[in-house]
Amino acid sequence: MRWLKLSWANIVTSPLGSSLAVLLMAFGVGIVSLLFQLNSQLEKQFTQNIRSVDMVIGAKGSPLQLILSGIYHIDAPTGNIPLSEVRELENNSLIKEIIPLSMGDNYNGYRIIGTTPAYVDHFNGEIGSGELFSETLEATIGALVADRSGLKIGDTFVGTHGLQQEGGHVHDGVKYTVVGILKPSGSVLDQLILTPLESVWAVHASHDHGHDHDDDHNHAHTDRHDHGDDHEHSHAHGDHHDHDHHAHGDHEHDHSHDHDHEDCDHDHHHHADVSEEDLEVTVGLVKFAGQMARFQLPRHINQNTNMQAALPAIEVNRLLSLLGIGISTLQWLAIVIMLLSAISVFVSLYNSLRERRYEMALLRSMGAPRMRLFSLIISEGVMLAFIGFVAGWLLSRGAMLAVASLAEESYRYTLSVWEWHTQDTLLLGVSLLIGMIAALVPAKQAYATNIHTVLGGKQA
Repeated sequence: MRWLKLSWANIVTSPLGSSLAVLLMAFGVGIVSLLFQLNSQLEKQFTQNIRSVDMVIGAKGSPLQLILSGIYHIDAPTGNIPLSEVRELENNSLIKEIIPLSMGDNYNGYRIIGTTPAYVDHFNGEIGSGELFSETLEATIGALVADRSGLKIGDTFVGTHGLQQEGGHVHDGVKYTVVGILKPSGSVLDQLILTPLESVWAVHASHDHGHDHDDDHNHAHTDRHDHGDDHEHSHAHGDHHDHDHHAHGDHEHDHSHDHDHEDCDHDHHHHADVSEEDLEVTVGLVKFAGQMARFQLPRHINQNTNMQAALPAIEVNRLLSLLGIGISTLQWLAIVIMLLSAISVFVSLYNSLRERRYEMALLRSMGAPRMRLFSLIISEGVMLAFIGFVAGWLLSRGAMLAVASLAEESYRYTLSVWEWHTQDTLLLGVSLLIGMIAALVPAKQAYATNIHTVLGGKQA
């Protein structure tokens, strides 16, 4: 312990050189540790949320956008697809299951997803309190949603059109009721508001109906929420009001208009009078019944239907490979910085040793073994490296905290910040090794200190 105190005292006596060595080591360690953390978090999110989804079907467009919006909920959907085509595809013997999702609205930035209980089962989700949604306009919310929004069982809320927290049309005539809260799962379930598909159809049927009246019953769907211009939400392209308007004369048309205003509060069973051909969903998460499906279905769907099929494994690998270019560049940069830190440690210890030659000779004359002096210098190098590692690790976690805050604000994703990874243990070992190697030459000089030459005032 006494020798460690002496090593620390020697480090403090040359603050400029020691600080530079620590700073360079901290930057190198910080970058590498941050990359380890980000890579670990990305892999965790990608692998955990993909959960045996073999294929995603949706409107034609970018396959990667379809994957990001349909599985990870971090992009806008490519559009909507008819429910009837999804149901027809379900009858294919190559498909085991299709989980439909309808999206396009949010509450305080948290996406409202119309789906079936199979979606919760898919992620092994468990109810923490209350129950799973079963009726139209019932909502079961994720643990993160409950924690951040303050919603609790029995509360009601209204959705906002679009995926952004602000700027969209508020569906203030239709209220969801929270009936359950899910346990934390570490998956996308934590950040979603889940409701039956019928809820989404009902909300947007009411929304479109209201706009129809504003446009003097023009059913061309040309308002700013028209599906042709905005593919961010699912709805039925008609409801029983449409049939009333086309089926009756002017007198009956006016009567229907009056009747609709009485229901303006929104009867959420409007969708019941709509045939399945008119209903739409945003995406379908597909599980294959066998390996043959992987080779046959995507091409068949892309070439012979109005839908698009994307394979998550392929698109995620493509995304990670693109990210990998930037990550590799940063890794090489970090390695260069760590090498510079090793040189800095060497220069700091070498200069410090030249100034302490007389002190080393005195220690030798007082009976200190040569190996003790060698160990003293080595311990200084290791100590500088350790301080640099700690500073770098804390620096990386500070940067990770900023990234996590940005991810939660932009995408409602929660990222772990303070996790210790096996790579961090490896990085600690490499850092200490760098400090030890950098100290070898100065330590060897201390080992070879000639008492008579130094104390006699001669040059070594």
